Parts: sequence; structure tokens; C-alpha cells
Amino acid sequence: MSAEPAETRRTTWNRRRTPPDPRHPPRTRVPLNALSLVNSLSLLDPRSLRWKIAALVAAASCAVAVAVGVLVHTTTYDWSLNVGRTAALQAAISAATGGGDQTGTVLQDPAVLPPELLRQAAAGEPVTWYDDTKPDEPWMWAAVRDGGRVLAVKVDMGAERRSLQALDRHIVMATLAALAIVVPLAALVAELPNRRLRRVAGTARRIAGGDLDARIGAGGRTRDEIGEISAAVDSMAGALQERLLTEQRFTADVAHELRTPLMGLITSAELLPEGEITELVRDRVGVLRALVEDLLEISRLDAGAERAEQVPVPLGEVVEESVRRTGLPARVEVTGHPVADTDPRRLDRIIANLVANAHRHGRPPVEVGVCGTTIVVRDHGPGFPGTLLAEGPRRFRTGAEERGRGHGLGLTIALGQAQVIGASLDFANAPDGGAVATVRLDAGARDRHTGV
Repeated sequence: MSAEPAETRRTTWNRRRTPPDPRHPPRTRVPLNALSLVNSLSLLDPRSLRWKIAALVAAASCAVAVAVGVLVHTTTYDWSLNVGRTAALQAAISAATGGGDQTGTVLQDPAVLPPELLRQAAAGEPVTWYDDTKPDEPWMWAAVRDGGRVLAVKVDMGAERRSLQALDRHIVMATLAALAIVVPLAALVAELPNRRLRRVAGTARRIAGGDLDARIGAGGRTRDEIGEISAAVDSMAGALQERLLTEQRFTADVAHELRTPLMGLITSAELLPEGEITELVRDRVGVLRALVEDLLEISRLDAGAERAEQVPVPLGEVVEESVRRTGLPARVEVTGHPVADTDPRRLDRIIANLVANAHRHGRPPVEVGVCGTTIVVRDHGPGFPGTLLAEGPRRFRTGAEERGRGHGLGLTIALGQAQVIGASLDFANAPDGGAVATVRLDAGARDRHTGV
């Protein structure tokens, strides 16, 4: 039999272990190759916190560099103008007093003097004017009135302008060099909080996946915000684990306490006179007995007390015998003569629960196929509900009314037993309708075919 599911949801179930000592929580360990892959992806991802911190540092560095550069540029520019004004005035005054021209060119013809300079010199006081109408040839003018004439001196400011431009270039180059050092350094420094945050996220994912023993173990770290988050996650995991353990103990205690009155009820039912009412009572007592046995089995699975006894078994014969013992009609198709190392008693329990679930909640015909180390159980009913495909089977919940009535324990037990023997159990819906449950034994199981 072969059926390709339309949608498949696989749930990974971690083995339950003995609860750790809360005083010494285990620390999450990530495989080296997985950690390297995560680091590489984080290094290349521009959305990662590493590059956001680096971008923030770069922006802050640029802001500081711009502020310092503008301040230096303005201060140097003002200083060069003051030096030019002083030199021009001294030259003009020296020319007016007969001391000769020392630093500039003396002009007396008003026709060649700038109008702005003449207008300011009309007041009679020595004046200066910076001429930058030609950016490549700036001049500093100074003018004094000597009787009826105006003596003007112009000083070349080109050297100062070139010095200021060189200073601006040096500031830009120094800023780029600083960024080339600061940004990678900031990214490296950000790796430490990034690694701690990835550790927190990885532990949270392990807890969500069912590994309630996972702990970050950040007790000795600095009590910063990340440390507080780590402590909160560890506290949450511990509280969740304690509640689940309490629930498991309660289930086990209830099931054990029910066994004594149940045995008395079974004995009393057997002593009743034959009749329709007696058969009804015995049927309900049988249902109650099956429920108590299921609860006991689930409590053992929850406590991790079940251990598999792996032996080589012929899968085809084991599956056929399991289906036959259920007393329910099902067509079994075996390809070849597959043999695998597994626990036949637990495999029988898995197959029996899947076949019973197919009859209880689905519609015939029920088909069981064995190919290699894969066992497929399919019915032709309404299929599994979406919640079961998304979240896996839940005890005391069947998921949908069209799937029939029940306690929701059969698939839960089958999933737990599959975990014990190291197999995977997947649930899907066939394209043409019907629920499909697929049991895949451990990848290390031996798959021998003596004839196909």
C-alpha cells in the first residue's frame, strides 16, 4: 500500500529524563557545528543585533566626527580670517605712515578698489573686507584714509584657504579610519550579548519542544537584563516542570487508587445473573477497566519508567498478529520479508492502538501496509483534525466530533511507546480522504529483505 499525504505534521518528542537537582540546573550545550552555522548566519544577517549595534555605533561616531569637524573647521576659518585682517591692517597703516609695504599690494586708485571697501572706508576709520567672490583666489582687503586719498592693501588668503581644505580632508580621512576600526570592534563586542541571547532562545525552544530539563544556568553571570531574562526562563521551566510532575503523580495515584474498587466491581459484575442489563454493566465495567489501564500506562510513560527490549523480529508477521488480536477487520499488505530490531510487545501495542483508532474514529476499509521498516495504517474516514496535525495527539481530546467519541488516549499511548522504542509516529491526511498514521522505526534498525 502506498499513500502520499496531502499535509504532514511531524512532532518531535524528546525522551523524558529524571528531573535535575534544582540547585544544579544542567546547562544547555549546542553542538559545535550547529553553533558555527548559527554564528555564520548571524554574521551575515544585517537584521541581527550585532549589526544593529555596529550601525548605532557608526552613526554615533559619525555624529561626533561631524560635530568635531564643524567646530574645528569654523574655529580654524575664523582664526585665519583674524590673522589676515591683522596682517592687512598692519600693512595698510604702515603704508599710510610711510613705513612701506611689507605684506601686501598697495593700491591707491579708487577705480580699482572694490565698491564695498570704498563705502566702508568713507567713515574715515581703518576697515577690512574679505573678498571670496573667486573661491580659488580669496583676498583680505584693508583700507585707511590718508588725507583726501584712500590707501588700500590686499593680502592673498589662498594659502589659508588651501590649508583649511587640507584640514577638512584630513578630518574626513581620520573619521573613515576611525569607523573602519570602531565598527568591526563594536560588532565583535556585541557578539557576547548575542551569544547569551542565542543561548536563551535555544533553551526556550528546547523547553517548547518538551525538554523540560533544559536550563540556561546563568546563576554566576552579571546581573544585567540578559541575566534577568535567563533567570526568568530557568524559573519558568522549573515551575512548568514541577506542575507537570505534579500532574503526572496525580494521574498515577488516581489510576492506582481506582484499581482496588475496580477489581471489586469486575468481580461483582461477573456474579450478576445473565441478562441484557448485566451485559450493559459488564460492558461499561470493561470500558472503565481499559481506561484505568491506559492511565497507568501513560503514567509509566510520563515517568520515563518504560524500557525497550530490542530483538530482531519479522515485521510482517508481528503486524499481522497484532491486527488479528484486535479482532477488527483490516487488510494487511507486506512487501517482502522485512526484519528489524525492535520491541515486539510495544510495537504490538502501537499497531493495535492505531487500528482501533482507525475503526473508532474513521471508516472502513482499514489498510495496514508494511514496507521495509515503515508501517502505515490508513482509514477512509474524515481524516485527522487540524489541531491534531498541528499539535499532536492530546489526552482526553479527540479533536473533532466527526472523529467519534473516545478519551484521546490511544494515540497518546502509541506516540509514547514509539518514543520508547526509538521510532517516529507521523499523522497526516490522504489526498483522497482518510487518516494516515505512519510508524518509522529507528534509522539504525536492520532492514533485511529476503525477497521482494
